[in-house]
Amino acid sequence: MSTEKTSKNAAYTGLFAALAASSCCIPPVIALIAGVGGSASALSWMEPFRPYLIGLAIVAIGYAWYAYLKPKKEDDCCEIDQKPKWYQTKGFLIGITLFAAVSISFPYYAHIFYPNNNNKEVVVVSQANVETLNFDIEGMTCSGCAAHVENEVNKLSGIISVSASYENENATVTFDKSKTSKEDIVKAINSTGYKVVKQK
Repeated sequence: MSTEKTSKNAAYTGLFAALAASSCCIPPVIALIAGVGGSASALSWMEPFRPYLIGLAIVAIGYAWYAYLKPKKEDDCCEIDQKPKWYQTKGFLIGITLFAAVSISFPYYAHIFYPNNNNKEVVVVSQANVETLNFDIEGMTCSGCAAHVENEVNKLSGIISVSASYENENATVTFDKSKTSKEDIVKAINSTGYKVVKQK
């Protein structure tokens, strides 16, 4: 296999690994932007492999850069005079490297794509109807996951506030029980693909 082809394959492998490393967070944001719901977090099972995928992306893209920058052999002089293919250019490698970096870091800024609905006003008829519950949730792995849960729960009527935490694996919801129920909240959380394992 030629060095150029190996370099191209390494760049694509690095790009794929970078996307796969953040696959738990990218589909929910795409679903939000596209306006479709559903279990967009179905790839959250890949989260334990994230460090390995990041390592693979770094090694593969590093190799692509090495293949591009290494000195050409004397018998390759004829190839030097030829115009390089688009995937052999420095611009292509810079683009792949930047896109991979953005993809790998996606979980750290995914929450900015979700609207902040905690500022909405809810008219409470009776203070006796206000209830606060804590839901233990399985499957959240980053701030984007927590924002996804908050966004879905906030779509219900009667939600006064919701705060989800992937570190604590829970969500605290304050709501007007005359307008919504804990069953509705559990259904909204489960619709994201994460699972309520306990409520208190």
